[in-house]
Amino acid sequence: MFLSVFDLFKIGIGPSSSHTMGPMTAAARFLDELLGSDWPRPANAKVDRVAVSLHGSLAYTGVGHGTDRAVILGLAGLIPTTVDPDQSDAIIDRIAAEKRVAPPGHPSYRFDPSADLVLDKKTPLLGHANGMAFYAYDADDHLLLKRIYYSIGGGFVVSEEELQRLKTRSEPATGTPVPYPFRNAVEMLSMAAESGLSIAEMKRVNEEKHVSRDELDAGLDRIWETMKGCIDRGLSQEGIMPGGLKVRRRARQLHEKLQEEWRQNRPNPLLANDWLSIYAMAVNEENAAGGRVVTAPTNGAAGVVPAVLRYWLHFHPEADQGSIRDFLLTAAAVGGIIKTNASISGAEVGCQGEVGSASAMAAAGLSAVMGGTPEQVENAAEIALEHHLGMTCDPVGGLVQVPCIERNALGAVKAVTAASLAIKGDGKHFVPLDAAIETMRQTGMDMNERYKETSLGGLAVNVVEC
Repeated sequence: MFLSVFDLFKIGIGPSSSHTMGPMTAAARFLDELLGSDWPRPANAKVDRVAVSLHGSLAYTGVGHGTDRAVILGLAGLIPTTVDPDQSDAIIDRIAAEKRVAPPGHPSYRFDPSADLVLDKKTPLLGHANGMAFYAYDADDHLLLKRIYYSIGGGFVVSEEELQRLKTRSEPATGTPVPYPFRNAVEMLSMAAESGLSIAEMKRVNEEKHVSRDELDAGLDRIWETMKGCIDRGLSQEGIMPGGLKVRRRARQLHEKLQEEWRQNRPNPLLANDWLSIYAMAVNEENAAGGRVVTAPTNGAAGVVPAVLRYWLHFHPEADQGSIRDFLLTAAAVGGIIKTNASISGAEVGCQGEVGSASAMAAAGLSAVMGGTPEQVENAAEIALEHHLGMTCDPVGGLVQVPCIERNALGAVKAVTAASLAIKGDGKHFVPLDAAIETMRQTGMDMNERYKETSLGGLAVNVVEC
């Protein structure tokens, strides 16, 4: 299955791609099915009420991650790419008061969030930790339709049948075949050597089998502008983030201190690390507040790639628009390999699949624009991923705040360090990227469920909430 750069970098709202963007997309799919004709229904039966149950990780941390809000917005007909975060509260309040949803193109349906949106912690859905069931009833509350969806990370949503095909590696090829269909790093390096193209060039050729060059470049530019806008907004905001932990935004204050040091020309051997950290924190504070972000490859890890890209523009005078596009294309190529052969879902493999994957993608992108060979790019990605192996997903209070915000900052620092180490080498190294990816997959399978986005272990239970 071809994974586009736009599959890995989706524009949407925080705080979680698997808990917010995915469920909102699932609601949209359910609404489409309600209008379809391929499900059996009694004669003259009409849908009068809809309901939703959240299971597994979505139930345990759904409120902290904004899943309940996302489902309500999705049933109102809104989608992640265009929903206005500033209007969300008013829409949710209106639905709670009216106890109805009226998505465009549909009749009005009864839906009382207090009764029809259930966080079911007792009944796991066996396909995936992020499961949800949507129900449609007639006026006499007879069940007409039930659909189960799984949010598998990065905003991707699949049905039960689609998930089974993915698990058995039998997902049928879709769309136009691409010239460089690499599924792993070995194939990627082999195709690069045979073609003489860089990883970004191969990825571009693949993308242009589906969209025009102008559309691709416009889309890449839109991704970066959204990332940059998220950084800028994060650097301008102050106050307490929502959710009850009373965690204060720090990016703006730290940014002002760095700017003061910059103006006074004070020596600071940690300057690059400080800027990286502040950029990443700005994004993830915005994400925690439900702002507009880009999955990279997930919302929980959304700060790493933008921070490293902004670092590239800040500290490297040779940086230009073309290099930004090459960075994103290279990062997406590596992210696609990780998702194909392991996972980018914290609920499946822990935070190694989120911040670890993001750090590998950012390291690959940076080493590419710094002039790295395909072998050096692969090496950079491996270094970054290897040193996130085993990282748990244990958000305090089920919120994407602690340790997620600072974890993105450290992921960005690791990415730059990995790229620097790889560029100084010749691309030859002991552990292949594919081995690191397979290790991440196996580690995730062995990891106790308490450490995979359920907030039942780790920091989530060892930190006293204030």
